[in-house]
Amino acid sequence: MVNTIVDGTFRQTNLTNESSEYLAKREELRLAEIELMRQRERVAELRRHLPQGAPIQDYAFEEGPRDLNGVDAPVRTVRLSELFTKPNRSLVIYHLMYGKRQTKACPMCTAWLDGANGVAHHLAQNLDFAVVAAADVPTLRAHARTRGWDRLRLLSGGDSTFKYDLGSEDREGHQDSTVSVFTRDADGTLRHFYSAHPRMAPDISERGIDLLAPVWHFMDLTPQGRGNWYTSLDYGTKVQAASK
Repeated sequence: MVNTIVDGTFRQTNLTNESSEYLAKREELRLAEIELMRQRERVAELRRHLPQGAPIQDYAFEEGPRDLNGVDAPVRTVRLSELFTKPNRSLVIYHLMYGKRQTKACPMCTAWLDGANGVAHHLAQNLDFAVVAAADVPTLRAHARTRGWDRLRLLSGGDSTFKYDLGSEDREGHQDSTVSVFTRDADGTLRHFYSAHPRMAPDISERGIDLLAPVWHFMDLTPQGRGNWYTSLDYGTKVQAASK
């Protein structure tokens, strides 16, 4: 039987040789995991009940053809309002660190979007999702081709102030990863609902959107944990360089 209760302990396995010390610590961990789950649910509820967000302008973006493997032209202008495909849906935008002062696509952002591409068809059942970068359309699409991002809507911020206004770019053009959520009222008013950045506090610089990237959570299941591991755009090259 799955998840049996033995001697008052909620067992995760049917192994008979687990020590009493292990079982006690595993039970302590289970209770902590339950509290963490409930805390996440409380945080999500607080997010859902944020007051009405500020109205925003109908930003303009640049977009290439939907077929990623085709030519990059023509490039058309797309408004923020046009990214909403149905009434009563939210729009989630990931700000990719690429373009202007970020001359190479961010490896962390790239890993995040590798995962998002894999679940994009699931997300589409409940929300609209797009990626915005400071890079121009051909540059953005070239990087997307190397990653196989055939399910993501890829947009260039062009000359708009979108990325600066939402905090994913400074006045000098330095980029940051950000997740932003937008809503549209019945009368068409566009509103900012929520944004989150990796930096949450002076002592928390890279954990603010970890919950949206499963790779960290798989690592956290292991005794080695995540350590100081950092993503790479090409692990093969990284391994070869390290072996020389």
